[in-house]
Amino acid sequence: MNGHQADNLTNEWERDERWQGVKRNYGAEDVLRLRGSLHIEYTLARRGAERLWSLLQSEPYVAALGALTGNQAVQQVKAGLQAIYLSGWQVAADANQAGQMYPDQSLYPSNSVPMVVRKINQALQRADQIQHSEGRGDKIDWFAPIIADGEAGFGGPLNVFEMTKAMIEAGAAGVHFEDQLASEKKCGHMGGKVLIPTQTAIKHLSAARLAADIMNVPTILIARTDANAAQLITSDIDPADQPFLTGERTPEGFYRIHSGLDTAIARGLAYAPYCDLIWCETSEICRRHSASQTPFTSAIPASSWLIIARLHSIGARNWTKQPSVPSSSSSGRWATSSSLLRWPASTPSITACSSWLVNMLNRA
Repeated sequence: MNGHQADNLTNEWERDERWQGVKRNYGAEDVLRLRGSLHIEYTLARRGAERLWSLLQSEPYVAALGALTGNQAVQQVKAGLQAIYLSGWQVAADANQAGQMYPDQSLYPSNSVPMVVRKINQALQRADQIQHSEGRGDKIDWFAPIIADGEAGFGGPLNVFEMTKAMIEAGAAGVHFEDQLASEKKCGHMGGKVLIPTQTAIKHLSAARLAADIMNVPTILIARTDANAAQLITSDIDPADQPFLTGERTPEGFYRIHSGLDTAIARGLAYAPYCDLIWCETSEICRRHSASQTPFTSAIPASSWLIIARLHSIGARNWTKQPSVPSSSSSGRWATSSSLLRWPASTPSITACSSWLVNMLNRA
């Protein structure tokens, strides 16, 4: 490692549009020191991440359906889908390394999702080899980017770091991590979810970004928050979480927190500089929302996007029109779990953002 290499990497982070608005809690010297002396190229992961980023910048939306086998992924690409989604609940139910049928509670071995990513990529590679050997003129680009579920990271920052590495080695283009306590992880539609402090979740995102930087892959990082429904949190120490605490504790030692969109949006704003997409998990379409009483002013970087996962009619009623929102000087993306739309990247307050969010949900 030398100073010239570090300067080049720092300049790339500062000047490349891909990294606009992205914050790192480490320097280029740290990344170069941890890369080792032998450069290893992760072609599938890099190509997938670059292609997915390009699609998100150029397409009105990107449709992705869940696949848990290679054959399913091949059929999806053949049908015209441009991306593949790999969900943890699918892996828990029918594709984990334990060979068990589990509920969506991160009970399966942590290498299960990377193994399925690898299998899907191998199936897509075989389809590409067949097309290439036969010289067919239909020229399908079989290597669709895969967005994989990292659950709650299966532990702390070191576990998230290793999980991200495994995803990249398997060829994933994007990974999402949620802000639940890994040991108490629940499906997004279940009760009893326990949040980790906002700063702890940011450490997880930073660990994932560090892993991607060390492997020199522009992985799409998605930060998911379950704060819309979660009513428990592990600690009251984080100032960012304190406005939402009720002051009560449970027999297990957890702290009670006010769930809702205000809490979720506050967390999304905090996560935005450390990720590429923001996912607000919702179990049902929100029809009512009370205005926030908490003063909060911040801007969402244009590089961050928002995902809303809906329990009802997922994929059946995609938003295909660009919403018109006053005073939006730049745009990011709004998304359901199966489509992406442009949304205002700068909002004046939690209240305004909440109102816009509910308005969009009501339009669904």
